[in-house]
Amino acid sequence: MNYLAHLLLAKNTPESQIGNLLGDFVKGYLEEYETIYSHEILVGIKTHRQVDYFTDTHPIYLRSKNRISSSHRRLAGIIIDICYDHFLANHWNLFCNENLDVFVQKIYVILKDNQEILPERLKKILPRIISENWLVSYKNISGINLTFVRLSKRLKRENNLATSVNELMKNYPEIESDFLMFFPEVMNYVKTLHK
Repeated sequence: MNYLAHLLLAKNTPESQIGNLLGDFVKGYLEEYETIYSHEILVGIKTHRQVDYFTDTHPIYLRSKNRISSSHRRLAGIIIDICYDHFLANHWNLFCNENLDVFVQKIYVILKDNQEILPERLKKILPRIISENWLVSYKNISGINLTFVRLSKRLKRENNLATSVNELMKNYPEIESDFLMFFPEVMNYVKTLHK
């Protein structure tokens, strides 16, 4: 799961949404962050980690990863996470009653209003996330392609992630079908965590 999915799977509160997003930026034991983040943000980070584990071990997600060719296989998890956000953005109305653009603009306001508590790496890229409207750009193939290119530059080791949009195009209907089967399952799983 990538940014958009984690934000949608959060409870509909600013703290939960921040926490669910921070799961990609905060590493290590949560106890280390008790003086920095509120309880609800920490619960959001924990939820993010639980969603990642659920996703990484789910048979449908594993099937999606196996659709990626051997030339990109070691990056298959990253590729599928981003592809799933593409399909979430395109099938948004199946999973959320709120318009995607409205939802995303609210998220941007929450992040801007809480910049002081964001990790440096997120704080640094936040202006670009907002100005380039990353979360909505996932709807378009060009936006997904840019995401792969950006990520390829962030990875320390040499990689071919920048050409991963080809993997999406070669397997488009199959990965879309996998996503549409998988996402209701992860939504149900998160409901059990929120109880």
